[in-house]
Amino acid sequence: MIGYARVSSAGQKLDVQIDALTRAGVASEHLYAEKVSGTKRAGREALEDMLSRGIRRGDTVAVTRLDRIARSSRDLHNIAHTLQEKGVGLKVLEQDIDTSTPAGRFFFTMLGAIAEFETEIRKDRQREGIEAAKKLKGTDAYVFKGRPATIDVAQIADLKAQGVTPTAIAKQLGIARSSVYRLLREEE
Repeated sequence: MIGYARVSSAGQKLDVQIDALTRAGVASEHLYAEKVSGTKRAGREALEDMLSRGIRRGDTVAVTRLDRIARSSRDLHNIAHTLQEKGVGLKVLEQDIDTSTPAGRFFFTMLGAIAEFETEIRKDRQREGIEAAKKLKGTDAYVFKGRPATIDVAQIADLKAQGVTPTAIAKQLGIARSSVYRLLREEE
């Protein structure tokens, strides 16, 4: 059994996951752990090392929860496909998934389908919201650009003309200094 543990930031601890994986039968020399965001596959070196060199036919990769190994259904399916091609099972401890069994493969497939369905529904709702905003504006050419600006550009320009520094402007208006610099550049 090969274990994979991940937390999203350096301030978080891997102890709980490592303990659970060890109790499930993962030996310390077969444990891959990292502290890195799971939203992107790039930069997850322990995962890549495990998938490319750490597993072989007949192994089972164990994780505590699905979101530890993947944060999107696409990434999850890509990882599952890699494991399947190599003849490696996936065992998710807290969600009682084991792809080495027919029931586990079925449950895993259903979870992936549900996640994909939720993503599509979210996209549809977003698209409907944009269409509704276009209708409110009364034109198909309307492009939704987020919330209206809350920073008064003229006030920043006036303060700058009075000789107030960008740092002082930011402090006085309660905004980020980078916003002041950006808006001053846009005004030039």
